[in-house]
Amino acid sequence: MARDNGRKLVASNKKARHDYTILKTYEAGIVLAGTEVKSLREGRVSLVDAFAQERDGEIMLYGLHIAEYGYGTWTNHAPRRTRKLLLHRVEIARILEKLRESGLTLVPLSMYFSNGWAKVELGLAKGKKSYDKRQTLAERDANREIARELGRRLKGRRPAR
Repeated sequence: MARDNGRKLVASNKKARHDYTILKTYEAGIVLAGTEVKSLREGRVSLVDAFAQERDGEIMLYGLHIAEYGYGTWTNHAPRRTRKLLLHRVEIARILEKLRESGLTLVPLSMYFSNGWAKVELGLAKGKKSYDKRQTLAERDANREIARELGRRLKGRRPAR
């Protein structure tokens, strides 16, 4: 079977972008069982409670929910098992060095297939305070209103009042 070319998004973690300020992103491979890959291809994955941590010099992904494959038998996987992430040693060392700083965490932002391989986009993140979240929402609404008004002016319409 030929591999898919390009990038096919499976799932994204919108809550992570709302709750955290993303400082840097990394792409990592992920070790999966056969039935997990089949469930991923069906899009049956949730990144909501997932996070990554160091264990024995490797980075592991905790809390990632990949639903059991519907046509699987006794070989089916556990939905919330801990999964190993595949990164170069140099990348792992850099990430761990930054994680030792206070207040930083590693959160999965999206899962996708890149040229047939399952990948996870990880973000080195700092938690937002509630007033930061409100400020981000207000800024987004203001930008949306500016774009709407600009569109009206370019079309020659009068502003709605």
